Amino acid sequence: MDIILKAENLNKSYKMNKNVKLDVLKDVSLDIEANKISVIVGASGAGKSTLLHLLGTLDRPDSGKIIYKDENIFALSDDRLAKFRNKNIGFIFQFHHLLPEFTALENVSIPQMISGISLSDAAKKSRKLLNTVGLSERMGHKPAELSGGEQQRVAVARALANDPQIIFGDEPTGNLDSNNSKAIHQLILELRDTLKMTFVIVTHNSNLVKLADKVYEMKDGKVFGK
Repeated sequence: MDIILKAENLNKSYKMNKNVKLDVLKDVSLDIEANKISVIVGASGAGKSTLLHLLGTLDRPDSGKIIYKDENIFALSDDRLAKFRNKNIGFIFQFHHLLPEFTALENVSIPQMISGISLSDAAKKSRKLLNTVGLSERMGHKPAELSGGEQQRVAVARALANDPQIIFGDEPTGNLDSNNSKAIHQLILELRDTLKMTFVIVTHNSNLVKLADKVYEMKDGKVFGK
């Protein structure tokens, strides 16, 4: 078993007001296996998105570690952590968050250019990625000219732009109808199998849960393997 990411004793709380503290994650530990689809399920308010944000380094825990290839990444400064995230992690959210004034090609190119890749090289790679997700005919279209399913495919291509080691998804098909959801699920399977991608996904979608290699259930701030 090749463990790419290991969470150790994560705790996270939020201050509701001066006297009330909400404990969202309580001593959470889990292992993420490389080249697999790991899914996190649980009731609303169980802490799933908070856990995903910590695993994806979008937020820091109150205590605990995340070990990535033998390195405690929360020991990094904010600047180095941002560089680590840009290089190693991709995100797919429920709402695609595409930039409306840019084409599909440009939306996929922007993260690469931020990391220092030239415009011509970024565009070349973006064409390849958009072809991979089945959008070879839609590269010059802006988000408003694309269907919901097509927009989410652009978001998947964008998540792949910097060759991440792990892709995190927060309800990636939660805003799609059943046909588009099925297509995105199939795409995730193909990316796992062909590109050896690692996925960590929060979802309520039972069909996506069925595709998972590993399922974790969150309840009352704790994680249980299923």
